[in-house]
Amino acid sequence: MSLLECLIALALSLVLVTPLIKSSGELIAKQIEYEKVQLLTADAERALELIGRAIRMAGYRQAPSVALDQGNSQSAAQYIQLQKGIGFAGSDSLIVRHELSNGVDLDCIGNVLTKDRTQNHLALQGFFVVRQTSELARNDVHGGSLMCQTYDRQGRIQNLTLMNGVQRLSIEEDLGNQRQNLKVANASRLFTVRLEMTDGKKIQQEFGRTFATRNLR
Repeated sequence: MSLLECLIALALSLVLVTPLIKSSGELIAKQIEYEKVQLLTADAERALELIGRAIRMAGYRQAPSVALDQGNSQSAAQYIQLQKGIGFAGSDSLIVRHELSNGVDLDCIGNVLTKDRTQNHLALQGFFVVRQTSELARNDVHGGSLMCQTYDRQGRIQNLTLMNGVQRLSIEEDLGNQRQNLKVANASRLFTVRLEMTDGKKIQQEFGRTFATRNLR
């Protein structure tokens, strides 16, 4: 085989192989994007469940405490506090307080709540978003970090990172528009929680759920 024939054969091989290489590269890129979306979805669902669990626990008090306070007006503001637009990218902040039940109570990162992790017999669970300070942030990932706020065993406030890749946390209290559709008791308060997730590049996903309090009006 002459040199010319070798060059022609090589050129024909490249013509045939190049589309396959291109298709393989596109397939790999789509697979990576799909996996990123799955991870963001799993993180968002986990965060929404944790926030929803805290909302349902807000204002929980054991019967003896309720009996002692009969006749005294108790403000719901001490049990659930919503602050608008104070976090990263205008994110909202939620702080919840409640007494411990007779069962096993978990904080927003899954650790067991105990009496030494309370103040005035109330446990604390808070959620807010700050700018990322991890290695990801230095690699041009523009999302924030969702933080979990709770008491440590000395009763001091501690802030722990739940996850990165949160573009914005939005929490809106519903004043009654959804009650009939969701068949929620009039005594409950409704909060719609939305999380905007990002990989800092092309993926932007929004997730949302509505939760009702069980102990607050």
